[in-house]
Amino acid sequence: MKHVFITGANRGIGLSLVAYYLQQGAKVSATYRDESSATELFTLTKQYDTLSLYQLELTDYNAILKLSQQISESKIDLLINNAGYYGPKGYGFGNCDVTEWKKVFEINAIAPQKLVEALYPNLQLSNDKTIVCISSKVGSMTENTSGGGYLYRSSKAALNSVVKSLSNDLKPEGFTVIAIHPGWVQTEMGGPNALISTEESVAELTKVIAQLSIDNSGQFLNFDGTELPW
Repeated sequence: MKHVFITGANRGIGLSLVAYYLQQGAKVSATYRDESSATELFTLTKQYDTLSLYQLELTDYNAILKLSQQISESKIDLLINNAGYYGPKGYGFGNCDVTEWKKVFEINAIAPQKLVEALYPNLQLSNDKTIVCISSKVGSMTENTSGGGYLYRSSKAALNSVVKSLSNDLKPEGFTVIAIHPGWVQTEMGGPNALISTEESVAELTKVIAQLSIDNSGQFLNFDGTELPW
């Protein structure tokens, strides 16, 4: 049975990813920040005994290590670094809150790297060894034609750099590591005017993930499978 590990699973894309992989018959381990915002996620535990939930603050690196020790004997076939934080909107030039910037940067770029390091032994046990980081095309230098968005843009550009380095380091060991843009999705972060639902995004994301090979490692992909410029 394939084992999928998903962060930020209490809502939005993460919750839809959990539901999808459970329906496909996978064993799913999912993290959530607090139980009060994870009602739908906990409902799934009543339907599937293949779902394991872990409360995790992603910037608590001691907690990440404890979690890795807790599941040390379990192989992970697919790790999806989905959890992310946009930060306050409207922080344009001359109005960038440094405290919030550090928070956005840590959650979006540093925490995914530390999670990969902690779960590296679990991924080594798999034949698939796939790491997918949910990024955003706003982190692309080429796509940035409008400016602004300093906090979120810079954090996703940093995540893309992390993905590239992880691929260079781990591809020789058989790992596939990619960054992927999920589309403009109707979530709390994407807002009500976004173009697609979480279910539509996940339907496309999972198609791309299912077709990945080691030749894709180090790529930045759109949710439709096309390659995005860095």
